[in-house]
Amino acid sequence: MDDPHLRHAISLHPHPFQSQSARGSPSRSTPVLTVIEGRDPSLPGRVITPLDEEGSLPPRYTPINDPLQLASKIKTAEEIKQIKANTSRKRDKITPSFIANRIRLTSSGKLQEFYETQNENIERFLTPVEEHVRVAKELNKQNQMKYKIAVWGSFMANIVLSVIQVYGAVSSGSLSLFTTMADAIFDPMSNLTLLLSNKAVSRVDPRKFPAGKARIETAGNICFCFLMTAVSFIIIAFAVRELSQGSDEETSKFHLPSVIAVAVAFATKFSLFLYCWALRNQFSQVRILWEDHRNDLFINGFGILTSVGGSKLRWWIDPMGAVILSVLVSFLWLRTAYSEFQLLIGVTADTQMQQLITYISMTHSPMINAIDTVRAYTSGPRLLVEVDVVMDPSASLMATHDVAEELQIKLESLPDIERAYVHVDYETTHKPEHFLKKEL
Repeated sequence: MDDPHLRHAISLHPHPFQSQSARGSPSRSTPVLTVIEGRDPSLPGRVITPLDEEGSLPPRYTPINDPLQLASKIKTAEEIKQIKANTSRKRDKITPSFIANRIRLTSSGKLQEFYETQNENIERFLTPVEEHVRVAKELNKQNQMKYKIAVWGSFMANIVLSVIQVYGAVSSGSLSLFTTMADAIFDPMSNLTLLLSNKAVSRVDPRKFPAGKARIETAGNICFCFLMTAVSFIIIAFAVRELSQGSDEETSKFHLPSVIAVAVAFATKFSLFLYCWALRNQFSQVRILWEDHRNDLFINGFGILTSVGGSKLRWWIDPMGAVILSVLVSFLWLRTAYSEFQLLIGVTADTQMQQLITYISMTHSPMINAIDTVRAYTSGPRLLVEVDVVMDPSASLMATHDVAEELQIKLESLPDIERAYVHVDYETTHKPEHFLKKEL
């Protein structure tokens, strides 16, 4: 997936996997954990937190053990600043010095950025799964009021703006304003669809829907996308008919109240756009609203220009603007529908998520000798995970079952994962357990 936010199409949970620098101190309230406070010299700036001393079988690694010694690969801030790209051997003698210095600075900056990204990945790997879950819940709790203001404020504003834009379009007769009106009418319907879908997902009969109803959100989005596209095609048909019929007058009538109505909608959308911008990366639904406000800014602004242009310059500017706006709206919604189709079909998870799942599985228990296969793919707004672990063939059924079940529970506790399936192997030379293509 190109955009990791796509799989959060309209789910209401925040994205938990942020860089360590953006997080608070780890929680130390779990009663079954013994906390050792101190600092590991091999991991600069990292506090050593929870050490599991339950003594339960099977034994497990913890980030303190760091079996892959990832902590030793972390670069301090001073080391990153001192990194200089070794590009002198690639310089031609006739290259001007200022060009060589510019290239050297660019290469050095990219190298520093690489190590900063590597530090963030290592910090994310070494953070316990419990901490990932705690941070996501804490972030959700802290911003709950802001989230409600963004969602319900957008919903109420869209209802009022739809009434205003209906008046503006009907009173003026401008096709450009009819396009902005159609988009405004469906905005509150879109908000309502999001809220009802989330409510339906939270109320599940496990006997009727054993896998939950999370995919109803994605299916609802797809239906709404095609509905908006159909409305845009209807407006295109009216605009083309008006262009083909022509007009005896050089310009259309100018209606100031209609322009003011759309201008009010533009100003309101701009305010909502700024408010949702701060929360767009914390709540997926707010991100969808932010993108909708961003699109509406362009649509309303362009609609005002073409409507006024049709009344002041040439009559054909208004229907031509309606065609351009409708094509743009259709493109945006069809692109969203394509992304939602990918989520429903099952596109692979982003690389960072796959790396995290692989690391958690590798370091889950010393009884796991190797990892055969790791698959992570979307099933609606969240992920399905399949992990094949390799264990000692002489190990007891009880021991292998406990390790696999514990890993399954750990993976399913991550906010992004809907279901996790752990399969135990004793070798890696067998054929894949599942076929990509059914023969019958």
